[in-house]
Amino acid sequence: MDDNAPEPDVLEEDDFDTEFEGPLLVEPPHPINWNLLSPEDLEAEWLELNRWVHWLRNTYGLPTSVVPPFWHHHPELLWELSALHLHWLCSYDTEKTGSAPLAWHRDFADTRLRLRDWVAAAGTRLDRDRPTRQTSWPGEPPAPAVEDIIIEDREAEFVEFVLAEVTKRREEEDRLYRSLDPSTGEIS
Repeated sequence: MDDNAPEPDVLEEDDFDTEFEGPLLVEPPHPINWNLLSPEDLEAEWLELNRWVHWLRNTYGLPTSVVPPFWHHHPELLWELSALHLHWLCSYDTEKTGSAPLAWHRDFADTRLRLRDWVAAAGTRLDRDRPTRQTSWPGEPPAPAVEDIIIEDREAEFVEFVLAEVTKRREEEDRLYRSLDPSTGEIS
């Protein structure tokens, strides 16, 4: 065993470079269902999307009202940015027509408007974040109170967030496997 090899769950500082030099993943672009990814795929997709979002915000000079630092805490921003990333990957594929990048830019303009709406609703800002407020429907218990959390080091917090998400997904996967009937492979 190589003593210099990193542990599987340890993210390295280089994983969070803001330069975008192409995708970390080598498979063809495809829609990502974040709810169904394995723990390993979840980690890889988070890192890939984070790198691309850094590239996007720096390349286009996007303000925090469009892409806030803590976008990863808000599923509505995750799904929107993930869809935009997929669209970008497909639009700049070498087998696409020359007009595909123009279509991406047109759709990017629409997406920026939706992102502004999502960010305004979420209430996330440059130096602080809070969970997106939820509205309780009649007969439901009241939604929990929402308070701002100050986060001083975005990249360190992102690493902690991804590791927690991967751990949670591993635990969910383990629970599922434990619930399977060994003789039939079905959930018991």
